[in-house]
Formats: sequence, C-alpha cells, structure tokens
Amino acid sequence: MAATKKSTGGRRYSKGASKSVASAMRRRKKGTLKSGPGGKGGTVRSRRQAIAIGLSEARKKGANVPEKRSSGRSK
Repeated sequence: MAATKKSTGGRRYSKGASKSVASAMRRRKKGTLKSGPGGKGGTVRSRRQAIAIGLSEARKKGANVPEKRSSGRSK
C-alpha cells in the first residue's frame, strides 16, 4: 500500500498577499480598518474579517492568492 503524499508545489499565497494581510491586521489593531464598499461599513474588530479584507486587497493588486472559498463554514 503506497502512502499518499500532499503536493509540495510552490507557495500557495504570494509574499505580496502576506504583506496585504499584515497591513490589514495592523490597521485593524489601530482601529482604522473599515468594512464594506468604500469603507462605508463599520470598524472591523474580527481577526478573521481582517484577514479576508487583506486577501481581497491582494487579489485586486494581482497577487497570487487561491480563489475564494464558498461562503459558509463547511470545508
């Protein structure tokens, strides 16, 4: 019986994506990260939401980020 191995092909998220997420996390901590179109929503307090915003910004810049997971918490 052969053991199945996970693929080890390159980075999943680019360095640029990591920088965008780090920036979003800093803005969340500072209290300047806003949600919604044009930042018209409320202040973001959730760590998970800050990560999502950072990845979304990275996608817009053209960074290497996997496609969005479908909404809902099931994997």
